[in-house]
Formats: sequence, structure tokens, C-alpha cells
Amino acid sequence: MQTYLLSQQFNTRSLAENSTACPANATICNGTSCVLPEDNFNETLSIILSTVLTVMLALVMFSMGCNVELKKFWGHIKRPWGIFVGFLCQFGIMPLTAFLLSLAFNVLPIQAVVVLIMGCCPGGTASNIIAYWVDGDMDLSISMTTCSTLLAMGMMPLCLLIYTKIWTDSNAIVLPYDSIGISLVALVIPVSFGIFVNHRWPSKAKIILKIGSIVGAILIVLIAVVGGILYKGSWTISPKLWIIGTIFPAAGYSLGFFLARVAGLSWHRCRTVSLETGMQNTQLCSTIVQLSFSPEQLELMFTFPLIYSIFQLLFALLILGGYRVYRRHQVKTKTDVEKTEEKEDTKSTSSHAKINGGFVLNETK
Repeated sequence: MQTYLLSQQFNTRSLAENSTACPANATICNGTSCVLPEDNFNETLSIILSTVLTVMLALVMFSMGCNVELKKFWGHIKRPWGIFVGFLCQFGIMPLTAFLLSLAFNVLPIQAVVVLIMGCCPGGTASNIIAYWVDGDMDLSISMTTCSTLLAMGMMPLCLLIYTKIWTDSNAIVLPYDSIGISLVALVIPVSFGIFVNHRWPSKAKIILKIGSIVGAILIVLIAVVGGILYKGSWTISPKLWIIGTIFPAAGYSLGFFLARVAGLSWHRCRTVSLETGMQNTQLCSTIVQLSFSPEQLELMFTFPLIYSIFQLLFALLILGGYRVYRRHQVKTKTDVEKTEEKEDTKSTSSHAKINGGFVLNETK
């Protein structure tokens, strides 16, 4: 019994000592108060995933470049009517739509600014992948993405200067030109290699394109999931931003398609311009927001880029699904018409044969 009591006292004493002991990685210790180093696990994980996703995206854009013909691509540069229409949509329709939505929903000034930043961002590379799946003009899609990213260095400050005057000083918004430059390089270099491969080895380019298109579709979903896990913003933001995040991409897709059709572009180019207009570079928007605002301000609107990203992807998938259903129905209709025409031709030939004593041409046998 005495041994048991001594053992119990020893255990109690050791627990007390452990409760007041500082962790091994503590930098400053004063009794039970310890200063621990900042946990960089989430930041390290974010960097690793960003690196992996960047490499994968570069490979996907390389495969997308394998579907671009140099002559057609150069033709869009020499006669840039499609690029000009896309420019009007990207830096005309989208900032104006962001401005009108902010006024209509009467959001806070800081929230209006983040909506406008999203509207002023260039097109994202995801639009190139979706454009491939909806049989869009890949030459136009990639040239539009490249030009909008390049022109964003001048057009973003101009649009923000025009539209943010009533809410904030545009000088308070920090534009990460290095991030825009990196996005441009990450787009141009892989696509250039892809164009070269398509020019030299067309058969191999088709195989690379098929693999890359599937990987690209998986990558879009993966980016959305990773963004949702690693986002540090609060999901309890204003319901108004949720509504704007839903309406904004839908308006971009619709207005981009409408303007392209009014401009006389073909149907497959209208689909391309629509996707390039509605799909924004949400990663760039998040970077600008982080650089420009304090932690207190970020709590009010930091999640908006992710909300926009989710709904722009959702509507893009709906467009893709609708187009695939339409295409399947159209193919069936064409097949039925062709079969009907063949039957009518056969009937007319047989009746003609009866009138002429049963003579039938060899081609109709």
C-alpha cells in the first residue's frame, strides 16, 4: 500500500512538472507562458502545391499549344478583329459590369473595390482548356489570353482609376506586375513549344493534345479544391457578395457571346470570346487583394475571388454540358436527314426503274 502511494505521488509530481515544462521548440519561456515559433506548415504546403500546380499548368498549356496552327495564329495577330472584340469584352464589359453590380447591391466600399479588381483582371488559362472542349477557336483563345495578360499591365491601372474613384484612391491598390509577368511567361513559353511541336510533328501533337486536355480538365477541378482548402478567408462574408459572385461570371459569359455575335464572329469564335470574357484570372485578383489591404479589411471580402472562381467554373461546365448535348442532338438530326434522303433517292430510283423496264444503274445497287 505504501509503495502504491509513493508511486502515485511520483506520477502526480511528474505530471505537474510536465504541465509547466515548455515545448522543445519554444523560443522564450517564462513559467507556463511560452513563445512558440510561427507554424509554417500551411505556408510550406501552399508553396509546394502552387509549384506542382504551376508545373502541371505549364504542361497543359504546352499541350494546348499543340492544337494551334502557326499560320492561323499569325492570321489573328495580323487581322486582330477577334482579338479586338475580346479586348472590348475583357476591359470594357467586365469592369463596367463590376461597377454596376457594386452600385446595384450597395456593397461596402472595400467590397466594391474587390469586385472591380476582379472585373479588371485579364482572362485565365482555364478558358483555353474549356474552349478546346467546346470546339472553340484555339488560335483565337490563346491569342486573346496572351494579349489580355500583356495589356493588363496598362489597362488594369486605367480601369481601376476610372471606376474606383467614388470608393477609394486607386493609388492604394498595389498591382503585382511581377505576378502578371510570370503569368505571361508561364503562358507564352509552353504554348510556343506546343506550336513548334505541332508544326514539326503533327501526329505526335495530336496525342499530346488528347492527354493534355484530360489532364487540364482534372487540373481545373484540383485547383478549385486546393483553393478551397488553403483559403484563409472567412466564409461568413456578406450574402451580397455571394449573389454578385454568382451573377458576375454568368453576365460575363452572356455579354461576351452577345457582343461577339453582334460583331459578326462565327459561332465557334463566339463561344471562345464568351469563355475568355467570363473566366478571369482569380489567382491574380487574390494576390492584388492581399498586397493592398489590411487583415481587418481582408475579413470583409478576401473570399470573393474564390466564390467567383467556383461559379465561373460551374457555369463553364454547364456551357460545356449544354454544348455537348446540342452537338449530339445535331449529329443525330443530320444522320436522320441523310437516311431520309437516301430512302427517298432509293424509292425514286426504283420507281424510275419500273417505268423503264427494270433497268437500274450500277451506282444504286
